[in-house]
Amino acid sequence: MGNLLFIILGLTLLIVGGNWLLKAAVALSLRLAIPKIVIGMTVVSFATSAPELIVSIKAALDGFPDLALGNVVGSNIANLGLVLAITVLLGSIDVRKSFYTTDWPVMIVASLLFVGFIYFDGELQQYEGIIMVVFLFLFLVYLLRFQKTAVVDEMPEDDIPLPLYKIVMFLGIGGTALWGGSELLIDGAVGMASSFGVSDRIIGITIVSVGTSIPELAASIIAILKKEKAISLGNLIGSNIFNLLAVLGITSIITPITVVDQGLLSNDIFWMLGISFLILPLVFFPKGLRLGWRDGLILILFYIVFVYLTVK
Repeated sequence: MGNLLFIILGLTLLIVGGNWLLKAAVALSLRLAIPKIVIGMTVVSFATSAPELIVSIKAALDGFPDLALGNVVGSNIANLGLVLAITVLLGSIDVRKSFYTTDWPVMIVASLLFVGFIYFDGELQQYEGIIMVVFLFLFLVYLLRFQKTAVVDEMPEDDIPLPLYKIVMFLGIGGTALWGGSELLIDGAVGMASSFGVSDRIIGITIVSVGTSIPELAASIIAILKKEKAISLGNLIGSNIFNLLAVLGITSIITPITVVDQGLLSNDIFWMLGISFLILPLVFFPKGLRLGWRDGLILILFYIVFVYLTVK
């Protein structure tokens, strides 16, 4: 019971902390007169990936590498199999051309790069982390130079200049909440894994990954209810790219990540690749460049089967 309370409290702090950090980051960028396109692609993306990043770094440093890896692999599966599925069940979404010209190919390359690095030796080395971060940097440069139209301003209501003391306050509170939330979440997750006799990987790939995907899910549902299609497929794919290249890249630069539970290599990474590849035919059939409720049912069924086979 105590472990579950730690997990719930930890997730709450991570979500609240991430939101405050995002507000502060956007306000600071506006004060520094950074173009909105740059804010959208860098500041907002990093801020919304902050919960995954903090949890993965903390887990890896504390000696729980499977929690760090399971968190990211599980988040990527949950973003498409749960968040996107629920979004399109509530209302169909039109897919931009940039999906098949940029977003999807980059996500596949990032996924294959990660799998290639970790599959053969079961370890994500520092130099491999550097390659992943460099690849992310090149992708961002490409987007900013050639694909400006592909970037949607996600939260125009957040574009409010704040006084400097509020920015500092939000940064401080947000950063502290993220740190405290990661401490509680990892303590609770490790405690729960040992009390149920399951591996860190299973807790990471189910409870922790869904928890760190809650901000995306909440934003998607709010967007649908407000009749705004602000959360697009591109944003969730962007989140997956950041999870792999930024979260695992930066974590492995700080400390190499070694796989403990081999289920991650024999099972989880293939589910992640499977759902990533599945998105392409779903986008084009039966109607071109559109995702509807039937696609949502297929995705959520995929996710339920994945969780069932992983946990049993």
